[in-house]
Amino acid sequence: MSNFKIFSTGIVAIALSLATGCTPTTPRDQNTSETPAALPVQRTENPSPTASPTVSPTASGQNRLSSSDRQFITEAAQGGLAEVQLGQLASKRGVSKVVKQFALHMVQDHTPVNNQLKQLATQKGVTLPTSIGSKNQQVKQRLSKLSGRNFDRQYLNQMVQDHQKTVSLFETEAQQGQDPDLKAFAAQTLPTLQEHLQQVREIVNRGSSTSTPTPTPTTTPTPISTP
Repeated sequence: MSNFKIFSTGIVAIALSLATGCTPTTPRDQNTSETPAALPVQRTENPSPTASPTVSPTASGQNRLSSSDRQFITEAAQGGLAEVQLGQLASKRGVSKVVKQFALHMVQDHTPVNNQLKQLATQKGVTLPTSIGSKNQQVKQRLSKLSGRNFDRQYLNQMVQDHQKTVSLFETEAQQGQDPDLKAFAAQTLPTLQEHLQQVREIVNRGSSTSTPTPTPTTTPTPISTP
C-alpha cells in the first residue's frame, strides 16, 4: 500500500512538472519581447521659401560691362548726337546743294542709330550722355560763326575727321568688345559709317562745287571820251 502511494505521488509530480514546462508564455512576456511600432514622425514643412529676386538682364549687364564697353557707349552716343546737330546746322547754313543733301543724310541715318544705341544702353543699365561733349560743342560753336562757302568747306572737313574717328571706334568695338550685344551693334552700324566717310571724301575731293567760288570777272569801265 505504501508503495502504491509513493508511485502515485511520483506520477503526480511528473505530471505537474510536464504541465509546468508546457505552459505557454504569458501575454506579459509576449509584450515585452515585441518591439513597439514606431510612431510616424510628422515632417514639419517649412513655409514655401520666398523666391529670390530674378536678376534682370539690365542689372546683370550693367555689372558685367567692361570699362572699354562703357567708354564705347559714351563716345558713340556723343558722336551720334553731334552728327545730327551738325547736320541740322549745315542744312540751314550751307550754301551748296551737295552739302545740304549730305547734311540731311547724316540726320536721317544717325537718328535711328542713336535710338538703337539708347535702347541697348537701357538694357545694359547705362545712362547715355544727353550732350554732345565739350569738344563737339566747341566745333559746333566754331561752325555757327561761319557762313557761305567757308562754312561748307569747314563742315565737310570736320565730317571727314569725325567719321574717321567714329569708324575707328566702331571697328575696335566690333573686333575687341567684350559685350556680345555691343559688338553686334558696332558690326551692324560700321558699314553705314564707312559709307558716310567715303561719301564725304568724294565730295571734298571733287571740290569744285564746294570750294571757294570762282571770282566773277570785273570789267574796267570804259572812259567816256569828251568831244
